[in-house]
Amino acid sequence: MPVTGAAAARQTEDLRRTIEQEAALVFTGFDEQSAFEIGCAIRSSALIWAHSLVIDIRLWDRQLFHAALAGATAATAESARRKLNSVRMFQKSSYRLALEQQREDRTFPPGYGLNPADYVLAGGAFPIRVQGVGVIGAVSISGLSQRSDHHCAAAALCEHLGKGNELLFLDPD
Repeated sequence: MPVTGAAAARQTEDLRRTIEQEAALVFTGFDEQSAFEIGCAIRSSALIWAHSLVIDIRLWDRQLFHAALAGATAATAESARRKLNSVRMFQKSSYRLALEQQREDRTFPPGYGLNPADYVLAGGAFPIRVQGVGVIGAVSISGLSQRSDHHCAAAALCEHLGKGNELLFLDPD
């Protein structure tokens, strides 16, 4: 069912902001320490709010940080993995992909040739982009709504990069 009215306007604004976030949240370098600091910051916030999250931070060749909070399940971790795969394939945040594709079933169209067991159109994974290099990995969060998962990841990257500009955040729910 197509989205109309206020919901459509919000999605359009979210897409615009997500593209701005991707352009602004670029690292000069990224290493294991960066992953640890970002992961711990997300975990600390999730504990304060009693969120049941899985946090997964990876470079394309290895996992650098993983945390599963109380209440998270194997399905939550699987969702985080599928979001990471989508970012890796398209070099865009998974929320941006979900907004661009607008598919209720959260699967990529058949012509993409992507197995739904490995890829999902759901927000929560954000690319780790390094200046002069490109996308080298992703931060993935799963356990909340796709919009909230995305916001948690983007906000943590904003904080780590010292870009506390509220204009980069999504409007509150």
